[in-house]
Amino acid sequence: MSACGCDTSGLKPVDEAIAELLARVPALPPVEHVALSDALGRVLAESLDAPFPVPAWDNSAMDGYALRAVDLPAEGGWLPLAGRIAAGDAADQQLPAGHAVRIFTGAPLPPGADTVVAQEDCQIEADRVHFPGVTQGAHVRRQGEELEAGAPVLQAGKRLRPQEIGLLASFGVARVAVYRRLRIGLLSSGNELREPGEPLAPGQIYNSNRYCLLSVLRSLGMEVHDYEILVDELAASRDALALAASEWDMLITSGGVSVGEEDHLKQAIRELGELHIWRLAIQPGKPLAFGEVNGKPWIGLPGNPAAALITSLVVARPFLLSAQGCTEVLPKPLRLTAGFAWRKPNNRRQYLRARLEQVDGEMRVCLHPRQGSAMLTSASWAEGLAIVERNRTLEEGETVEYLPFSELLG
Repeated sequence: MSACGCDTSGLKPVDEAIAELLARVPALPPVEHVALSDALGRVLAESLDAPFPVPAWDNSAMDGYALRAVDLPAEGGWLPLAGRIAAGDAADQQLPAGHAVRIFTGAPLPPGADTVVAQEDCQIEADRVHFPGVTQGAHVRRQGEELEAGAPVLQAGKRLRPQEIGLLASFGVARVAVYRRLRIGLLSSGNELREPGEPLAPGQIYNSNRYCLLSVLRSLGMEVHDYEILVDELAASRDALALAASEWDMLITSGGVSVGEEDHLKQAIRELGELHIWRLAIQPGKPLAFGEVNGKPWIGLPGNPAAALITSLVVARPFLLSAQGCTEVLPKPLRLTAGFAWRKPNNRRQYLRARLEQVDGEMRVCLHPRQGSAMLTSASWAEGLAIVERNRTLEEGETVEYLPFSELLG
């Protein structure tokens, strides 16, 4: 990848914009306790230390036979059976010297046993078993080998996935302290917009941003109320914004933030609070605004559908997750082989709709041929975003950063 000295005057770098937004994150939502079965996707509000060791006792990692290694010669031999222990049984009887017990995966080792031999390695004859030579401690899960009692398990700020839900259940946690879902008021601006199901007049389009952004926000675990389309009239816009700010933690709008755009959204924001309009060094999605409406944070996304989608995932997402209480909010791009060339440098960082495809036996990042800021068909085709840094070129076969949508959504 190579660089050029292109003019970038007046454009705010994406990382700088994200950092400025993160510096303005409001107070976190209140804490509530929910049933573990309802905690998926919620953000943990209290850290958890292990209340007991994991495993809680020495147990078998295999179906087989537990024994004392010193009871066998190096080449192996026969031992009589002294019982049977299944998962869920108590193992409070001492293993008699020179004996073995039948044992199953997860069952506790009896006192005195130190080794497990897999059943497929054994020869059974009546009430005795022939064992090969053994290594002391084989196939035994030791008490506390995963976690000692008191060790950190989960930190506050962790967004709970299925594996965390299972981990909490393994410690007997029935109710979880989480932050209340961030409550978002979502509004669309544009006289040309109509709702799906309504007839279109000349010059009108369907309001795809409302449904796309609603889905993005819900995938991030937010509670969202989507308002009707803002009427392009100052008093009506001001009243709608003031109402939304009185009811929700944060506002997000799409459309009406481009410099020189003919509408009343920006003026209504100015009258109700604070307005900043940025020209970001990002493509698609150069116009982005933020501020406050009656003390509530507000983000104004571009009106073009693909630009609104990408800026919501790249720029707004870290701010929203941080405001929800998450501590890890920046996505981790993969570094993969480019299946395309990008030979014309641009003074904006490119987020190109892409997916992984098999090329000559290698997985490569390949682009959709159409990258227009209004095109959702390419976003639907794509599985992620290829990142080409501002003022850079790229040759096919070079390394490119790739953000899977699975990293950005849900």
